[in-house]
Amino acid sequence: MSGRTEGGVKDHDAGVVLASATTLALLPTSAFAHASDRGHVLLLPTGYYIAGGALAVAVSFLVLALLPPAVLDNFWRRRLPLFTFGDAPRILISLISFAGFALLVAAGLFGSRDPLSNPLPLVVWTLLWAGFTLLQGVLGDLWSWLNPWYGPWRVASRVFALDTAKPPRLPSWLGYWPAFALFFAFAWFELIDPAPDDPARLAFAAGLYWLVSFTAMLAFGYDGWSRRGEFLTVFFSMVARFAPFERVDGRLGLCWPGAKLLAGEPLPQSGTAFLLLALSSVSFDGLSKTFFWLGLFGINPLEYPGRTALIGIGSFGLVLTFVLLAAVFALAVILGQRLAGDKHSFGEAAGLLVWSIVPIALAYHIAHYLTVLLVDGQYALVALSDPFALGWDLFGTANRMVEAGVVAGAQSAWWLWNIQAGVIIAGHVLAVLVAHGLAWRLHKQPSRAALSQLPLTLLMIAYTIFGLWLLATPTAG
Repeated sequence: MSGRTEGGVKDHDAGVVLASATTLALLPTSAFAHASDRGHVLLLPTGYYIAGGALAVAVSFLVLALLPPAVLDNFWRRRLPLFTFGDAPRILISLISFAGFALLVAAGLFGSRDPLSNPLPLVVWTLLWAGFTLLQGVLGDLWSWLNPWYGPWRVASRVFALDTAKPPRLPSWLGYWPAFALFFAFAWFELIDPAPDDPARLAFAAGLYWLVSFTAMLAFGYDGWSRRGEFLTVFFSMVARFAPFERVDGRLGLCWPGAKLLAGEPLPQSGTAFLLLALSSVSFDGLSKTFFWLGLFGINPLEYPGRTALIGIGSFGLVLTFVLLAAVFALAVILGQRLAGDKHSFGEAAGLLVWSIVPIALAYHIAHYLTVLLVDGQYALVALSDPFALGWDLFGTANRMVEAGVVAGAQSAWWLWNIQAGVIIAGHVLAVLVAHGLAWRLHKQPSRAALSQLPLTLLMIAYTIFGLWLLATPTAG
């Protein structure tokens, strides 16, 4: 069907318009819902997938436990230098990004009221949150160049003669808690708010967030706030550590995926909480519409009451999911320390081992938002050509046909489920690999390192089963 869902050509005769409107009314759309729901019922042998995924994670642990540490250490250290480039274009690219952001906010305020015709919700939820996270995990830290704050901050620093050489002025005792609080608010808005896709509502929230963050950067310094306060930069920089591209002293090089995670310093308690929230929030997003979750509260999933009626339940679930994941992760680390006779503090062990969560969080993000990216990404191409619903065709994509069939039908369902399941299993296997490398930094004896990872591996096996079950279980809404 055509990607234009509002504001089409006005010279059609009334009969054609009426017929088109009737047809569109009968088609499923995602009004005020940030993610496209499943359009098919999965009738696949999911038990075999779940058993196979759990077995793959378990076998990877056993293989790693038997390998000499030197073998994996040499594996992780391999690098392939590519080329050198400077930071000169960074200010210009950021200013262009800011201009695009301002245009999107204007489109949200003055453009179409339809979330599938207005580019702001599609860019924020689909291209940025769903798609750009994938790019960060594959290509590295693109966000440090594309974020809409760096360029304006540099301009403001020159205009107001600010001393950019001063050290960050954000109190060290705050840690990552500002970013954690803002990330939680973002997750609540995305998952619980009744209308996160409403263009005007989203424009106000996005504009206010940019202004608050920019003010904080002027007050505490760009580096201080962006590294510990601005949650998108914190999240994207953590995800970028998984990427096979790294830049050292201006030189771009290739490394193994996840190699940069092994070089990470132990995170403080606030940083550990931030990474666990990144995983728990996307997990709850998948859980919140399952028949199982709704049934716990006596809600008939076949009569989905809508997001407004579930604000209390959703808020409780978002907090509960984080608390349970944090408790189980802490328990796994404590048991691992007891088994290995670890003399390191719990905070140091947890702050180091939590880096192994990054591959899992990235895998869940990709698997959960894959269908959104494939369908709503097409709507975004259409909407960007006509941001104010005035009949424009800036990029020649305004009349592009949206192919919803890429996520519908038995064949598509089979391919999608296998890709999603494969991504989740691969993410957990890589997490086990990274966790072993991190454990060897805590324990010089291979046997102690392997023992310390046994509880964490059991947690990863359980989370693999949980993730594959989420993909296969019926959902409502």
